[in-house]
Amino acid sequence: MTTQSREIRLARRPNGEPGLDCFDFATVALPDPGPGEVLVRNVYMSVDPYMRGRMNEGKSYVPQFEIGKALEGTAVGRVIASQDEKLPVGTLVLSMYGWREAYVAPGFGLRVIDTSLAPATAYLGILGVTGLTAWVGLFTMAKLKDGETVFISAGAGAVGSAACQFAKMHGCRVIASAGSEEKVAFLRNALKVDYAFNYRDGDVREHLAKAALEGIHVYFDNTQGPQLEAALFALTNYGRVAMCGGIAGYNVPVPGPRNLIQIVGKRLRLEGFIVSDHFKELPALLAEAVPALAAGKLVNRETVVDGLDAAPGAFLDLLRSGAGNIGKMVVRLGD
Repeated sequence: MTTQSREIRLARRPNGEPGLDCFDFATVALPDPGPGEVLVRNVYMSVDPYMRGRMNEGKSYVPQFEIGKALEGTAVGRVIASQDEKLPVGTLVLSMYGWREAYVAPGFGLRVIDTSLAPATAYLGILGVTGLTAWVGLFTMAKLKDGETVFISAGAGAVGSAACQFAKMHGCRVIASAGSEEKVAFLRNALKVDYAFNYRDGDVREHLAKAALEGIHVYFDNTQGPQLEAALFALTNYGRVAMCGGIAGYNVPVPGPRNLIQIVGKRLRLEGFIVSDHFKELPALLAEAVPALAAGKLVNRETVVDGLDAAPGAFLDLLRSGAGNIGKMVVRLGD
């Protein structure tokens, strides 16, 4: 029996800020699964800022999207036909086959998820690659210690909000920035950060001086640009920076910090990382995060939009820091 599936493809590479014309929809016919394969219908899919880099041409740490071919991303789906005895019909699996309604794939490349431990969407967010990115950045790269002061830019985003909470769970003083008053209110009221501010309102350096009179020990950088420059001034001697992303320059490059000499005088350490190098640390994350989420000690805030047609617009909103999305951006495709 042939299964029809709609998918979203890259129509053109953006020059600067992408638009809806960068995306195209197509319908494909999927074959029946062969030996060891399963047919999966996606239920939820993740929308992530790093995808913007994959739309560009040129070498990177992850293969670029190809024009005319389906995009990729994390998704939770339900097995609807199976030729793999380990994945019977009805099993929920995590994959990188997002941005499409359904797919056929080998069963060995899929991860079974347990919704008795947490909702399915949590495995796209705080219990998945998103949460692991925050965990690795804080504790592996920056070696954050209990009781230290940490500044997290884009704190109301998916990775940022996870990082805020993990740092609070370890007794740290948390300073976080966001791009709207709604997001700042979320940081203060839901995540209970110690100091939250709108980076558009006032000078970031002044905010950091007010929030941490003795300076910050760690900066979790999701933006680069002006916030990285301000953080270099605010860091104490031997401070550490986990360089996770640079959303301020994803569409248009931003100038580098003008105060790099701070790295020398303060003996700072700045280190970039790619979460796929650290999947072995996922069990450590889950050991702490699963019970904390079940006990209500972690907030898995999501912005959910419905239907595959809404995915391109959701992605564009994600790149606009003043947009209304908070936490993890998720597209709901079915039940």
